[in-house]
Amino acid sequence: MLHLVLELRDNINPPLDIKGIPAETKCLAIIVEEPDAPDHNWPNWIAWNIHTTRHIKAGRKMEVEGKNDFGENKYEGPFPFSGTHEYYFKVYALDTLLDIPITSTKSELELSMSEHVIGFGQLSGVYERK
Repeated sequence: MLHLVLELRDNINPPLDIKGIPAETKCLAIIVEEPDAPDHNWPNWIAWNIHTTRHIKAGRKMEVEGKNDFGENKYEGPFPFSGTHEYYFKVYALDTLLDIPITSTKSELELSMSEHVIGFGQLSGVYERK
């Protein structure tokens, strides 16, 4: 199992420390989603083909970023319309690079990597809009 550490700052992707990456990992993929969104489980960020690393710096531009539910190819941090919302940061270790377009959505990324996940870690956090 991958182990993650998270610290949120501004509207840039947070730094992530990742431990327990399998030796045969070819790349990482990330999905950040908000299950408390009003109409569905909202993907704030998806990225893949990330060079295998144990530390992702804050604000790092990823190798490939797909379409989040804001219609953007970038990280969109926690900013719920109201109240307290939970966010899941999921990291996947993959045994291959993925050949999918940057227009890919969360469901397309999940389908593409479904047979290639060799490690997984998840971190959840709560954000309250003041």
